[in-house]
This record gives sequence, structure tokens and C-alpha cells, in this order.
Amino acid sequence: MNAETTEWYWDLKQRKAVPASERGASDDVLGPYPSRFEAENWKAKVEERNEEWAGADDAWDQNPDDEQH
Repeated sequence: MNAETTEWYWDLKQRKAVPASERGASDDVLGPYPSRFEAENWKAKVEERNEEWAGADDAWDQNPDDEQH
């Protein structure tokens, strides 16, 4: 797999999707994403993950005696 042509990043400074070959510093990008479309829609993925994590937190809070270390 050629990362330069298959991985995309969302550049936070430029506010646009960029291919791996054009990505900036790691502090300034989100990704990698498998397509330009997914990089451009990064916010939906972040919101989806946040909802999943919030649900996991709620489940954890409801079972304080269940130690999962």
C-alpha cells in the first residue's frame, strides 16, 4: 500500500483534506483516513467516537464494583 496515495489527513491549519505527501506537522493534522471523503468528514467520526466513549463511561459508572483493569 502506498501511503502517499491512499492515506488522507485533515489539516487543522489549512482546514482541508490533504494527501499524506502534503501533510504538515502531526500536531496540526487528524488522521490518517483511508479516503479524502473520510478526512473531510472527520468531525462526524469524532462525534461518533465521543458518543461511544460516553456510553462506555456511563456503563462503567453504573457498575463501580466491576473492576476492569
